[in-house]
Amino acid sequence: MSVADIVYVLCALTSAACAVLLWRGYRQSRARLLLWSSICFIGLALNNVVLIIDVRMLPTVDLATWRSLPALLGVAALVYGLVWDVER
Repeated sequence: MSVADIVYVLCALTSAACAVLLWRGYRQSRARLLLWSSICFIGLALNNVVLIIDVRMLPTVDLATWRSLPALLGVAALVYGLVWDVER
């Protein structure tokens, strides 16, 4: 296992941990910004997992589009939460 592999795994674990902590905070306080932030970090964690699959497991297949899709959806959810979701 190379240093790059370790960094990829640590990035995925960090994003997943952030998503879990944000989700727990949302369940306790019901602050909707925490919900949108946890969805964003779920997308970023999935992005990192697909990156590991793309770079390390399937080096001959280009998964760049599929790799970017979870991150795009996660950030789009966060932008939606920041711009259009009004606190009631």
